[in-house]
Amino acid sequence: MGIALLSTAAVIVAQAPARFVGTITEISGNTLTVKTDADGAHQVNVPATAVLKRIAPGQKDLSAAETIPFSDLEVGDRALVKLNPGAPAGTEEALQIIAVKQADLALKQQKDREDWQQRGVGGFVKSVNASTGVILLTSGAGATAKTITVNTTKATMLKRYAPNSVRFDAALPAPIDAIQAGDQLRARGAKNADGTEIAAEEVVSGSFRNISGTIQSLDAASSTLVVKDLATKKPVTIHITADAQMRNLPEMMAKMLAARLKGGTDAGAAAAQRGGQGAWNGAGRGANGEGHDPQQMLNHAPAIQLADLKKGEAVMLVSTAGTTEVTAITLLAGVEPLLEAPAASQNLLSNWSMNTSAPDAAQ
Repeated sequence: MGIALLSTAAVIVAQAPARFVGTITEISGNTLTVKTDADGAHQVNVPATAVLKRIAPGQKDLSAAETIPFSDLEVGDRALVKLNPGAPAGTEEALQIIAVKQADLALKQQKDREDWQQRGVGGFVKSVNASTGVILLTSGAGATAKTITVNTTKATMLKRYAPNSVRFDAALPAPIDAIQAGDQLRARGAKNADGTEIAAEEVVSGSFRNISGTIQSLDAASSTLVVKDLATKKPVTIHITADAQMRNLPEMMAKMLAARLKGGTDAGAAAAQRGGQGAWNGAGRGANGEGHDPQQMLNHAPAIQLADLKKGEAVMLVSTAGTTEVTAITLLAGVEPLLEAPAASQNLLSNWSMNTSAPDAAQ
């Protein structure tokens, strides 16, 4: 979770003793087990003299932090632990702990998710003008296809996915010239009425791979599946982590999306819309109450697990870059109708993947 603890660390003391940021995974007596994002688990003794503070997600001013007792810490809380340099050799003892409560973080993430959905745009990078700060995106497909102008300034927060990472909250600051044509990009800020221009407050980008194909095998023990890529005709091993977004399209929803992507208005598409109305129950309707927004429809598709997939099933996914072995960011099953319009479907999935991968804005 990209809470402000990382930036807060620099605020606490300019030249501080060893410290780390992680998630509390166990509490036993006066000992915390904290799993960090970088180097595994730490078992930290917390003496009565340790200073314990609670801050809100995004808060940087420690003068407003609340002092809390040890009993207020819970499994799932995020914690910045500053170690006592005078502790006995071979032991880790806390001098100070700055905590962000799991409940506070969940609330902020929910608000940020809603903000990205309401004020966000996404798509493939068409061009980048580093001197003017203007990025052009191609977004949507079929009847929903459009070009979006993303205007950035020196105040815009620019981030980029870390190499081989599927975690939005692990995205790192990067200059605008790190963004390349063909990248996937998500921005949020003030949009014009038709969503074709945005004054970006925050931008996250990355280079990913789009894969469409059929499942050749699954291995639950290693959390992997092998997919034969329709584009390359070669097998690719897909790693599924806890961070992967996985959903299944109901049949009628898939047919309607396929019709929209191809710009179809035939009787079959109309029948699919009528027959599948219960599958989405109005999810993704436009402001005028007509039609459905493809990204919102995907957001409302049922979530699935690796165990729900079957050999021979068609899937579409966005993954980390790689040739024979990748890690899934998003995976969509029930996509047979969409494979009839593979290029348009890739545009659809890339936009959705950036949306669902950006739950907490990493602030």
